[in-house]
Amino acid sequence: MNKYKRASDIKVGVVGYGGAFNMGKVHLEEMQKAGMTPTAVAEIDPARLAVATRDFPSIETYSSLTAMLRGSVVDLITIITQHNTHAPLALQALKTGRHVVCEKPMAIKTAECDAMIQAAKKSRVVLSTYHNRHWDGPIMNAVRQIGSGMIGDVVRVEAHMGTRDKPGDWWRTSKSISGGILYDWGVHLLEYSLQIIRSEIVEVTGYAKSGYWAPQTKWKKDCDEDEAFASVRFKSGQWLTLLISALESNPRRGFLDVTGTEGSYALDWVFNECFRQNGNRTTTQKFRNPAGEGWRYYQNVADHLTKGTELVITPEWARRPIHILELADTSARKGKALRAKYE
Repeated sequence: MNKYKRASDIKVGVVGYGGAFNMGKVHLEEMQKAGMTPTAVAEIDPARLAVATRDFPSIETYSSLTAMLRGSVVDLITIITQHNTHAPLALQALKTGRHVVCEKPMAIKTAECDAMIQAAKKSRVVLSTYHNRHWDGPIMNAVRQIGSGMIGDVVRVEAHMGTRDKPGDWWRTSKSISGGILYDWGVHLLEYSLQIIRSEIVEVTGYAKSGYWAPQTKWKKDCDEDEAFASVRFKSGQWLTLLISALESNPRRGFLDVTGTEGSYALDWVFNECFRQNGNRTTTQKFRNPAGEGWRYYQNVADHLTKGTELVITPEWARRPIHILELADTSARKGKALRAKYE
């Protein structure tokens, strides 16, 4: 695997240079900053291919992944497409011996993740998911401070994000394409939470409310849920809850609350806070969060390929939130808790 003497030997490409968030450019620039060489772009929209050529004048352009695989010597391919296409595109690239990075979520189904992992092992290549938020300032602060015993032993984590807002008429509102309301921000919040609760998953229970916003969108019968909730039980006795809502009128602060035996800890974008209570007296400590270090993601991938440095975001790690999300979705439909296949 470590056939590259230096990062610049790694030729990289992206599949998807669409206009949403301009992520194709973002990924290529981050890979370039890690020392790798932007080489190819695959995109179905000719207008966006023209933008890629302006952004990277020497870039190779292709109208499909198939064309890229046939015509380019690209070594590592990042897939930046709709969620339900991650698995089939990744499998296509992995089977030709290319290293693959998928935008998060890794896939929609656990079985898709399994197939991707097996294909990567068979081709002896690297598979990872772009969890650059693993290095966001709030979670880096929380992992360090909670890990030092600031709130005692962790009992539970509550992850939440919501507004009262009609979903937009784009693919992220389609459940069959996106996976559902939990799959967008939910995959980020689960990845944060699993850094705090380091235990095996036992079972997942899911709840969902649908039908309020759907008639007002173009997706109608294929619309994301209005709100969904997941509860995760761990072998350690700890638990995690995840709530994503498009019905939330209460402007709740932050996005992650952690309760311990000696205090509580709240994560927000600029400041984290620690709360302790002694009798009727509550003390609060406020901590400014450091700047995020998302650049570490591609630096780690480059170092793994050139130096054999341990890969931080392994495919097995990226599969864990997908397994939780799928179990929560299935549980919501069946009305019962489901045992986890992967811990």
